[in-house]
Amino acid sequence: MEDILIDLAKGIGVFFLHPAVYITLLFSILIGYFRVKRERKHFRARILWGWTEFKHLLDGYVWAIILSVLSIAIGLVVPSSWLFSYSAWMILFILLFVYQLGSAIYAMALGVVTLYVMNRYDWTFPNFTGFNIMQEAVVPIAILAGLLLIVEGILIQKHGATNASPKLVKTARGSKAIEYVTKRLWLLPVLLVVPGEVISTYLPYWPQFRLGESTFSLILFPFVIGFQQKSRRTLAVEFFPRYGKQVWQLGIAILVIAAVGYIMPLISGVALIIGVIARLLLSYIAYKKETSGTFAVSPQSKGVMIAGVLEDSPAEKMGLLIGECIVKVNGHKVTNENELYEAVQINAAHCRLEIVDVGGELRLRQHILFKHDHYRLGLILVR
Repeated sequence: MEDILIDLAKGIGVFFLHPAVYITLLFSILIGYFRVKRERKHFRARILWGWTEFKHLLDGYVWAIILSVLSIAIGLVVPSSWLFSYSAWMILFILLFVYQLGSAIYAMALGVVTLYVMNRYDWTFPNFTGFNIMQEAVVPIAILAGLLLIVEGILIQKHGATNASPKLVKTARGSKAIEYVTKRLWLLPVLLVVPGEVISTYLPYWPQFRLGESTFSLILFPFVIGFQQKSRRTLAVEFFPRYGKQVWQLGIAILVIAAVGYIMPLISGVALIIGVIARLLLSYIAYKKETSGTFAVSPQSKGVMIAGVLEDSPAEKMGLLIGECIVKVNGHKVTNENELYEAVQINAAHCRLEIVDVGGELRLRQHILFKHDHYRLGLILVR
C-alpha cells in the first residue's frame, strides 16, 4: 500500500512535466491581455481584471477530482500512445488561439483517428506507433469524452456569463451596439490509468503498480477545455446558461451511447462521431441565432442602455444590471451619456435613478455618492 501511495505521488508530480500545462497558463494570460486591450480601446476602461482568465483556469478542479475517482473506479484504462496523439492536437488548438474548436471531444476524436490511420497504413514514428484502437481503447476514450462534455457544459453554464466581455460592433444600419464575448481555457488535472509496460519502455522511472499479471501506471494528465462564444441577440446571463445546459445534456447522451460499447466497441466509435458532429452543430446553431436579428443591448431613444457594470462601483452597489435602461436621473430625463452625468452632478450627494428593467418594468434605485463618485459611477454605456 505504501509503495502505491509513493507511486501515486510521483505520478501526480509528472503532471508538471507536460508542456500543455505551461502553454495553457501562458495563453490564459494572453487572453486576458488582449481582452483588456480591446476593452480600453472600445470603452476607455478595463471591464474585467486582466488576470481574470488566469484566475479561473482551475474553475473545474472539483470536477477533475470527480472524474479522477470515476475513471479509476470504473477502470478506464487509456493507452499512452493515444494520450500523446491527443496532446499534440490539444496543444495545436491552444496555439491557434481560436477556441471554437476548444471542446476536448475534438482533440480526443482526432487522437483516435490519428492512431487508426497510423495502424491502417503502417506509419510509425520514433517511440510512437498506431494500433487497432477500435478493438483496444475506443470504449474508455468515448466514455471519457462524454464525461468531459458534461464538465464542459457545467463550466459554461456556471461561468460563461460571469466572464463575458462587452465588445462594440456596428449594426447593419451603421450604428453601434454591443455583443458579449467569452473566451476561456479551463485546465482539468485528471488521474488516469495507463498500461505500465508502454510508458516504462521510454521512461524507466515512471511509477507503476500491478493488478494480477498486468502492470499499470497512474498519471495526472492535463485535459484542457477551450471555449469561445458570443451573444448579442440574447443577454449573456440568459444565453450562456442555456447553451451550457445543451452541452452537458449532449455529454450525458454520448456517455450513455459510449457505455454500450462494452457490448459492441463499434458503438463507442459511433458515439465519438456523433459527439463531434453534435458539438459542432451546437456551436454553429448558437452562432447563427446570435448573429441574426436585433441586438439585446443597443442605443435606445427612451434612455441610456447599460452595457456593463464595473466591480465594486456605485453602480454595482445600486444593483444596476446589463440590459437595463436608465430613463431619469434625479428627476431629469436622460437620453445619452452626457445628459446622464450632468443630471448626476445636479445633486452630487445623492443619486436617484429611474430604470426600465429587461422585463419592461420601471424600478427605482438610489445611492449616496461620496466625493468624486459622480465621475466614476462604474457604468459602461451604449453610446
